[in-house]
Amino acid sequence: MKHIAELGGPLTTNISRAKRIDWARRVLRDDMLPHVGIADGDEFKKAYFTGYMANRLIQAALGRTVEDDRDYYGKKRLDMAGALLAQVFRLQFRAVIKDMEKLLEKDINSQKFQPQQQSSAGIKLEKYIKADTITRGLKTALATGNWGKDKDNNVLKTGVSQVLSRLTFASFLSHLRRVTTPLDKKGKQTKPR
Repeated sequence: MKHIAELGGPLTTNISRAKRIDWARRVLRDDMLPHVGIADGDEFKKAYFTGYMANRLIQAALGRTVEDDRDYYGKKRLDMAGALLAQVFRLQFRAVIKDMEKLLEKDINSQKFQPQQQSSAGIKLEKYIKADTITRGLKTALATGNWGKDKDNNVLKTGVSQVLSRLTFASFLSHLRRVTTPLDKKGKQTKPR
């Protein structure tokens, strides 16, 4: 910890040693192996996992164990249906909020909006919410298979959902067992094997 605090940290020289060590502890807690845990008591888990990784590496280098195959599909990460639908829902919900803000701001600026004095009714938000935005977004994602968009309106994933082929039983089983490996079209990459 002290070694990391001496190597890095904020670049100002007037920061005390205790603050540098606190900074190093925060970096190790939050940025190193975040999947193991980021709570205060997870340092021992991270140390154990780092030792486990080093042990596996040394065992493979000495030839005592076989190296892992990076193309083995049993150890690949899968995007489950719930997480994918939550991603689309989140994007569409943000669009609903953004549209609602624009409509409210437009009404406020055009003097159509008169705050009701001493009324318990308040603002009726129903007229500012486009009710079909989320439904339309989910239907479009499921129909086209184009999943999510970034800031530049580019599709993040394609081919996520497909119409199930039921031409024959063999094609049905083949379609269910199909695995799609996502590869970027941009940049230099190693060929899939």
